[in-house]
Amino acid sequence: MIFTDILIVGAGPSGSLLALLLAKKGISVTLLEQHKEIAREFRGEHLNEEGENILKKHNLYSKIEKLGLLKMKVIEYWKNGKLFKTIQPEKQVGHLGIHVPQAHLLSVIIEEAKKYENFSLMTNTKVIDLLKDENGHFIGIKGKRGKEEILIHSSMIIGADGRYSTVRKKAGIETITRKHGYDLLWAKIPAPDNWQPSIKMAEVDGFQLSLFTQAKGYVQIGWNIAQGSFSKIRKQSIQLFIDKLIQAFPELEESVRKHITTWDDFVLLDVYSNHTEIWRKDNILLIGDACHAMTPTGAFGLNSALKDADRLSECIDPGNINELRLSQCEKQRKEEVKKLQKLQIEKEKNFSTQFIIIG
Repeated sequence: MIFTDILIVGAGPSGSLLALLLAKKGISVTLLEQHKEIAREFRGEHLNEEGENILKKHNLYSKIEKLGLLKMKVIEYWKNGKLFKTIQPEKQVGHLGIHVPQAHLLSVIIEEAKKYENFSLMTNTKVIDLLKDENGHFIGIKGKRGKEEILIHSSMIIGADGRYSTVRKKAGIETITRKHGYDLLWAKIPAPDNWQPSIKMAEVDGFQLSLFTQAKGYVQIGWNIAQGSFSKIRKQSIQLFIDKLIQAFPELEESVRKHITTWDDFVLLDVYSNHTEIWRKDNILLIGDACHAMTPTGAFGLNSALKDADRLSECIDPGNINELRLSQCEKQRKEEVKKLQKLQIEKEKNFSTQFIIIG
């Protein structure tokens, strides 16, 4: 039997940052991660100014920067293989987003948290069920670590375990899901020589095709396709797909032809957003994708997750949860997330208008 003040399930950005911030306060925190390695799953990797400021506030940014990150210098819109228009960053900001490898972000946060004796990380640990007392209150989890069954008791269980949250499901918290009419194909290839750190956009067959420059010399390709269409698309020759990609971005031809040769070189992402009407139920609290999964549009997910952790940490002190402040925080964050999800829908709806020639 393990006892801890706060149990956080999920060692992604929101769970890891919250664990660190609570450990700094002297609170006993146990962080669970179902995988053996941190950052094993694909997660969002682009910081905006808000996310950057949160990391700087907690003296994490410079440490992550030493491991490697990449600031985007321009956003470009391409049409018929030619540059159509550009967006430059504001001088006071100096960039249009930052690519931060998830492994760099999480390793820095976890290493900082390990400095505190009241912090504990348990990897390869999966939640099987939630524990209740005789009055029906949630008091911990039953989990599995390898082949070993474990019981962890806690005064608060925080579900930071992503869009498929086990904590949310076991607590009986309903989620409202919205499909956006498209799925997403991801691929990563080496960047051509002299490739400028940038985000590049094009429209192909009425869908968005995006390039995101990554740290360590890579370009991530994000290609929207009609929802549910991949099984049909992959029956076609991949060469037709590659030709359209090269036609949109001719500079990529050599790298694309060398590194994308089969449909298996793409990763399919089922795109949807969701939200829960309640974030807290008894001693259960949800944060990040567990209560508001977003689409990749605008790269809001990572930054919103960090903000959840930052704001929530202010409501919990050793031996005390400020109920009023927690309620106010939840209400405010719900409104902020609602606006962001609405903005994503607008951006997706109006993407094609970016390629209209005016005048």
